[in-house]
Amino acid sequence: MATTEERMRILRMIQEGKITAEEGAKLLSALRESRREPRLPLAPGRTARGTLRVRVTDMATGKTKVSVNLPLSLVDAGMGIASQYAPDVNFGEIADAIRSGQMEGKIVDVIDEEDGEHVEVFIE
Repeated sequence: MATTEERMRILRMIQEGKITAEEGAKLLSALRESRREPRLPLAPGRTARGTLRVRVTDMATGKTKVSVNLPLSLVDAGMGIASQYAPDVNFGEIADAIRSGQMEGKIVDVIDEEDGEHVEVFIE
């Protein structure tokens, strides 16, 4: 079962408008499922205890606009949500690479000049 802290973090993201209520419900559901048994078949020697971290920074001010930390066990739900915002990215391939242990450290580093944002994604 999800810890109170994890549930509260998701509810705060909804309250702050970082994710929609529907996305929050999906995350809460995935969090409950992840507590029952690992959803992702991971590479040998790899555990689901790692974290997917997403940071979006305003380039003009240097302030963090978005900071999301998801347990790797929720990566499928997170990739599903992310695919709604970036339909041109093959999130299935990224999830497969994460599961196999091929991706670690900073896996995405994008500067969006139009919106003035710096997006970074880490696997830790």
